[in-house]
Amino acid sequence: MYRVLIWGIGAMGSGIAKDILQKKEFELVGVIETAREELDGKNLGDYLGIKSDIKISSKADKTISALDPDLVVIATTSFVPMVFPMIKSAVENHANVITLAEEMAYPWVDYPEFSNRMDSMAKKHNVSILGTGINPGFVLDTLILSLTGTCLDVKKIKAQRVNDLSPFGAEVMRTQGVGTSVKEFEEGLKSGKIVGHVGFRQSIAMISDALGWKLDRIEEEKEPIISKTYRETPYAKVEPGHVAGCKHIGRGIVNGEVKIELIHPQQIHPEAESVKTGDFIQIEGEPNISLEIKPEIPGGKGTMAMAVNMIPKVIEAKPGLLTMKDMPIPYGIVNGR
Repeated sequence: MYRVLIWGIGAMGSGIAKDILQKKEFELVGVIETAREELDGKNLGDYLGIKSDIKISSKADKTISALDPDLVVIATTSFVPMVFPMIKSAVENHANVITLAEEMAYPWVDYPEFSNRMDSMAKKHNVSILGTGINPGFVLDTLILSLTGTCLDVKKIKAQRVNDLSPFGAEVMRTQGVGTSVKEFEEGLKSGKIVGHVGFRQSIAMISDALGWKLDRIEEEKEPIISKTYRETPYAKVEPGHVAGCKHIGRGIVNGEVKIELIHPQQIHPEAESVKTGDFIQIEGEPNISLEIKPEIPGGKGTMAMAVNMIPKVIEAKPGLLTMKDMPIPYGIVNGR
């Protein structure tokens, strides 16, 4: 049985906790919430409306040290500099790490120094670190790479994920600019408060490195998806004329040519304006491949599932900082198996 601790109980962390509690392969030994200290000492079962006597803690180092988990799932933030101290705390307490931080899906592309430090720390303490999720982590990188395994040659890749942002929490709503005015959205892009989809650079770098393509550069475009209707989730409210999400495009340029193009329009409640969701992958090569998944793999459930299903693989992996291209194929851990 794998002993797991969760750090962060927002929308994703809460769902991961519920899933782990249902599966006999895992024991949820503790929960940390450092962003909301008012939850310190509260009962997890009361907070989630489930049966559990686990107490929520705001004291990270002390809790990890005392509970000695095999692995810590970190579901807190999207960005490497912010999640690094949390990873460091877990690793120095000899715990493996899975993080949902999108930039951790392939941190080498933007943070080589942090990446080298994490790799060295993990090897020193004989543990593994993995960033994963539904995207980045699966649809627009791992799934694409898996499909290229059936190709004799690959010339170009174009993929699109049209998805519903509604299941996600406050951090994702903020970075997507959901609920802002168009002017606030544009200002947020300039200031860096709004970033659109976090992960295109990571997915493009992962794909290109795996296929042996040397990138000239990565280009990105972002534009607001403006709502004509009122929309609401537990974490965001969107008035008509305001921003419901972001259409984000990333392109990997190799020898002056677009070799990878990833398109990701995502918004809350797309059905409010009859937008059909789906995941679409086209590979130009030998042979050509076209894959459609309609509707899209649900982002919230998919992210939770990837985090939980990769737990045994990370614990059993070689020590170091790993990415999904280094891992065995993901597959489901079925309840009651």
